[in-house]
Parts: sequence; C-alpha cells; structure tokens
Amino acid sequence: MHDAVLPPDPTTVADLARRALAEDRAWHDVTTRATIPPDQQGHGAFLVKTDGVICGMDVVAAVFAAMSPAIELDVLAADGSSVEAGHIAAEVRGPLAPLLSAERVALNFLQRLSGIATLTRRFVDRAAEGGPAQIVDTRKTTPGLRDLERYAVRVGGARNHRNTLEDGVLIKDNHIAAALKRGISVDELVREARMSAPHTLRIELEVTDVATALLAVAAGVDVILLDNMTPDQLRTAVQSLGGDGRVLEASGGVNLDNVREIAATGVHLISVGRITHSAPALDISLEIAAQ
Repeated sequence: MHDAVLPPDPTTVADLARRALAEDRAWHDVTTRATIPPDQQGHGAFLVKTDGVICGMDVVAAVFAAMSPAIELDVLAADGSSVEAGHIAAEVRGPLAPLLSAERVALNFLQRLSGIATLTRRFVDRAAEGGPAQIVDTRKTTPGLRDLERYAVRVGGARNHRNTLEDGVLIKDNHIAAALKRGISVDELVREARMSAPHTLRIELEVTDVATALLAVAAGVDVILLDNMTPDQLRTAVQSLGGDGRVLEASGGVNLDNVREIAATGVHLISVGRITHSAPALDISLEIAAQ
C-alpha cells in the first residue's frame, strides 16, 4: 500500500459477506451436502495467476468466518501487496464442506477488489510520470459494494472523490441546463448553491470551456471540473485559472494511454471512473484439496 489505508468497517464487511453467501444459498449447497461428509477436512491455496495488487483479504476472512468458525485462514499477501503470477496469496484449512460452499463467494470478492486495486495502481504510477496530480475515483461503483470498492481504490494508491450525493456540491451540465431554462446564469447558480449549502461543503462546477470556468471563478467556486478537455485545452485552463488555490480537476475520457499527459498539464485531480466500473477481475483461483 502506498500509504496507511483504513479498511472498511468490520460490521459492514461481515454483513456484506453474509449477504453474499445468502445470495448464493451457500448454507443450502445441495451438491456438497450430497457428496461431502461433514467430518472430512480440506485445505486450499489462493493462487495468483496474473501480476497484480491484492485487496480483499478481510472480506475473504469474513466470508469463511460466516460459513464456519472452524475454518482457518493464513494471509500471506496482505492488502496492498504487489504479487506476481504463481504467488500464493493465502492458505485456508478446515472442514471441507464449508470450504467448498464458500469458495466462489470468497473468490468473487478477492478477484473483484484486487482487480480494482491493480488497475488503480497502474493509473497512479502512470500519472506520476507526468506530474503530481492525484488520481481519484467516482461514484461509478457496483450498487451495494461502494465501501469495498472505494477501499480497493485507496489500496491501489488513489483517493476517493465524494462518497455520496450529500458529501459535496457538484454542479454538472444537467443542473446548469435546468438553471438556464429558468433564466438563471452560471454565476447566479453558483451563488445560490453557496447560499443554500452548508458552509462546510466545497462547491464544484463542471465546465467544458475556459470561458465558463472564468465565470465560476468570479462566482467563488472551490473546485472546477474540466470535463472532456484535450491536454492542450487543460493546459490553457491551468494557465488561466491556476495559482489562486482553487482546485482543478480533469475528468472524462481518461485512460492509461493519456493519463500521463493529462497529469503533465498541471491539474490537481484526475477523476477516473473506469478504475471501479471497468476494472477486470484479477485472475486468482482457490485450489482446494481433500484430506
């Protein structure tokens, strides 16, 4: 892990583990009940098949604990560890039946979260080659799994944007279009938001051109979201808007091929939706053997 990262609340993790097991009807595994005696023991190893960053071991532990308190998990690669193909990330042992019944749920969490952490780390490292811009996530998360996926983003070395709709004022294109229909200008809309929102919240405005951004500056926004701008446009925006302590965020169309150039423009933040909504699962298998 690049820095110390607080894991999700254990109660939340335990609840998500139980809900995932219930969704899979893991306590009613008819195949295992019909073929595995309750006293047979087993052991297994989480084998990493692709280089990446591990994330989700606390969730794996919660899954097995919910399935059977007799299962023991030995973590060999803690969250944030960079691993190579062929690495054993963890070992597990205990009654064979609950091991088999919990296998898929444990893997689903570990593969998904490790995939997010892995892709995030790639974006963070690539951006660092261009400049000090901070990679941040978005709200494009799997419903019900936001706490875990945002944790995986932090494990990968990035930071979280606003977590929910009440964590900050972000005036986007739809809000602006609706205001214009009512005859309200952009600067007036920002001032209204400033008057209505709690004073502790930052005001952020999405813009697609420097002219609108200058209006936002005059109205007193704290953060300007530069949406879908080319690197040349971003550089112009930074030159026109930077230097007064206002935060500039680049967003839209960010990928591994252009994030270094975007970071080099001088923006402070680069928001990347794909690190959560499009991260491929890290290829990990659980090799279980009976005893």
